[in-house]
Amino acid sequence: MKKDQSKIIREQAPRSASREHSVPLYLTSSFIFDNAEQGRAIFAEEESGMVYSRYANPNTAEFINKVCIMEDAEAGLAFSSGMAAVFASFAGFIGQGDHIVSARALFGSTHQLLTQLFPRWGVTHTYVDAVDNEAWERAIQPNTKIVFLESPSNPGLELADLAFLGALKEKHPHVIFAIDNCFATPYLQKPLQYGFDLSIHSATKYMDGQGRVLGGVIVGKQDLIDQLMFFIRHTGPAMSPFNAWVLSKSLDTLSLRMERHCSNALALAETLERHPEITDVKYPFLPSHPQYDLAIKQMKAGGGIVTFEVKGGATRAFRFLDALRMILYTSNLGDARSIATHPGSTTHSKLSEEERLSLGIKPGSVRLSVGIEDKDDIIGDIVQALEVSSDKNG
Repeated sequence: MKKDQSKIIREQAPRSASREHSVPLYLTSSFIFDNAEQGRAIFAEEESGMVYSRYANPNTAEFINKVCIMEDAEAGLAFSSGMAAVFASFAGFIGQGDHIVSARALFGSTHQLLTQLFPRWGVTHTYVDAVDNEAWERAIQPNTKIVFLESPSNPGLELADLAFLGALKEKHPHVIFAIDNCFATPYLQKPLQYGFDLSIHSATKYMDGQGRVLGGVIVGKQDLIDQLMFFIRHTGPAMSPFNAWVLSKSLDTLSLRMERHCSNALALAETLERHPEITDVKYPFLPSHPQYDLAIKQMKAGGGIVTFEVKGGATRAFRFLDALRMILYTSNLGDARSIATHPGSTTHSKLSEEERLSLGIKPGSVRLSVGIEDKDDIIGDIVQALEVSSDKNG
């Protein structure tokens, strides 16, 4: 039996009569029926077959199959973006009067779904601190439809106890347990093995790994994916065949890239902990992380994100970011190139100051997506930017 990495590399759409080695791009909006009866049978779901690239395409199918292998999932669906996937993981199941339990630490747009958009539909939510196991159980109500979380969270790198939540799922089988697994990737963490129903990714991040295309994916239990298929057939958040082709190729090297991301991130985090101009360094595989024991239990490595606070607040943080020479300043993450972000003024800027502080996002907080460059160059750029931006040089 092949190991997962071999299966991923060897997973490929069926070859055409041209006997191509590399999977071609299927840039077609629709697919031809051999005859009228076949068209009728496929639409009646009596026969399998592709109809329209909004529903399925050989490129998206290959990409989904690879993610299913990585996550040990029964089935999956691809989306035009990560947020399209996150939205569908809620909207495909909820209705008026339903209730959602969610970790408080969320990406800004996910927070806006729960607080601004879903209330229009009569859907309520309860936030809990991901680290508080008892709070999860207390928050579940008779009308709770979904339990949702990120682990590690964006950008505070809080962890939820996946084994505990898997056991909680067994006590509440009618509730859908969904997790945004984007920061960990399937290489570092497999939530479905703990009993989660759905695992969600912004494929734009590590799955692409080079900042080229947008994409999202949900994988999980077959019956839930079947329900979501109805939702996406009629709402249209489809991934393009080109993006699926790019992402499928990128998955072949995800494990290699993540090993480098993680080793670089750990080296940087250890350096930052010793730097006098830096406080509050967060990285799951640092022994100082409050959930270090949990991290090493449920993750293969600590991931590629390091968050820290620059002394001097937002003014100093801005000077620091402007002083970076090699590291890029953008709101994206998961790139082969190292990226710095100021969450308070970008990804989480729509939250109130009180909400940001409750998530550990301070005025001087910086999120660093550590790339796969030489670690000495990454560390060197950070150190020189701290020196240039210091008060004595400011």
